[in-house]
Amino acid sequence: MTEKVFMQGNIALGWGAVYSDCDAYYGYPITPQNEVTEWFSKEFPKRGKVFLQTASETATMNMLYGSGGAGARTMASTSGPGWALMQETMSHCANGEIPVVIAIVQRGGPGGGHVRHAQMDYFTATRGGGHGHYRTPALAPANVQEVFDLTQLAFWMADHYRNPVLIVSDAIIGQTGE
Repeated sequence: MTEKVFMQGNIALGWGAVYSDCDAYYGYPITPQNEVTEWFSKEFPKRGKVFLQTASETATMNMLYGSGGAGARTMASTSGPGWALMQETMSHCANGEIPVVIAIVQRGGPGGGHVRHAQMDYFTATRGGGHGHYRTPALAPANVQEVFDLTQLAFWMADHYRNPVLIVSDAIIGQTGE
């Protein structure tokens, strides 16, 4: 993308995925990343790509596992409570060397938490949240431009290292327009 465009961080995730030749996006709406799911629902069908709003975050992660294992470039996004539900299949993706990209747009906690900004998912994103000892690369953008750039890097890293890769954002970056 050579032109300057004003957009939110959550929308930059979508454009980063488009420029990475992402084939499919699976997601379940949860604040503060609802704009991500909404953007993919509008843009991916127009581009002949797969968009599916899943029944739950567990279903989202299982679909990533299946389509990533079949060779599709796939992505999902979530927030804290949804990220917690994805943990078991996340460890299976790491064990199976399944290259997928997951964006976590963090909010406050504990538990269901609140929708104010926070970074409560740092530990599980950087230390492996499921069972077993595994690590996944976690990229943390500091601004909207980095969301776009690091989304593309995440897809490259997932393919190169045959591993899930995380983009760890938060509500401020997701909602900020630059």
